Amino acid sequence: MLKHYVLFLLISVCSASFGQIGGRYTYQFLNLTTNPRQAALGGKTITIYDEDVNQAMSNPAALNEDMDNHLGLNYGNYYGEASYGTASYAYTYDRHVQTFYAGINYVNYGSFEGYDENGQKTSDFTGSEGALSLGYAYNVPFTDLHIGANVKLITSTLESYNSFGAAIDLGFLYVIEKNNVNLALVIRNIGTQFRTYAGIQENLPFEITAGASQELEHVPIRWHLTLENLQQWNISFSNPVRGETNIDGSTSSEKVSFVNNALRHVVFGVELFPQKAVNLRLGYNFRRGEELRVEEQRNFSGISLGFGLRMNKLKFNYSYSRYTLAGNTSLFGLILNFQ
Repeated sequence: MLKHYVLFLLISVCSASFGQIGGRYTYQFLNLTTNPRQAALGGKTITIYDEDVNQAMSNPAALNEDMDNHLGLNYGNYYGEASYGTASYAYTYDRHVQTFYAGINYVNYGSFEGYDENGQKTSDFTGSEGALSLGYAYNVPFTDLHIGANVKLITSTLESYNSFGAAIDLGFLYVIEKNNVNLALVIRNIGTQFRTYAGIQENLPFEITAGASQELEHVPIRWHLTLENLQQWNISFSNPVRGETNIDGSTSSEKVSFVNNALRHVVFGVELFPQKAVNLRLGYNFRRGEELRVEEQRNFSGISLGFGLRMNKLKFNYSYSRYTLAGNTSLFGLILNFQ
């Protein structure tokens, strides 16, 4: 029936750019990059440790007292009528080692025209998904180790289908202040569906991510290296367009090398003047760039850039991410300091 095809397309909206990883799990909106700073650095950066309260959604261990009483608001257009946004707030309980967090992220897929299996027009419908996150972080006394967790309540409405679930994120962050080095590990989306769309239990987009970053001593630059989807080695996607035609007229699929597949786990980003009122950001997502590149045409897929501008107790962030010639995304964000 046409309704089921429409449902499939809606669920796939957020996974279109994730290649072989996408399309296997429900609640794929949880993989969306949630704020401009993340997006400008290539996405999935988990090593940021400062007053940026948005970072708690990506790594709960990054919660710290510098985020106390900070509110982060972000909004962006995805593809077509789809839009999404987030809100984050942190509060430090004892002004030293325990920080709590609350956040919301949502995606609205817009309005669709409905048709039955015979092509007759029915009523229009919409689709939307969202998650409420509650987090906690703890700095292990007398160490540089930070541990944290987020509990997420997830809701999804796609046409007349509804689903409800929950997940947990676990984060670990080791801050080496002497060398300005941060090391991080995040285990995301450990959870299940409590209510399914149509009686079929689906898996959540479980992921293991590791990262490292360092602010250079004599140069105003901090680099970020992220290794994504460590729970699965082969994340390559063989694009049928790139297949080779043999002498006998038969075609063979694209062969992805060991090095190429390894690089698809890598996201790299740099921040220029990270501690200043104005800072610039540049990132590259190798998997996005490889999967969305066009043969014999340069379209710069995988590249992202942005900037941050601090004005007293307000900070404005912007990012632009290059996907394809037909579709790119911009994110806007504000961080308000109520102290």
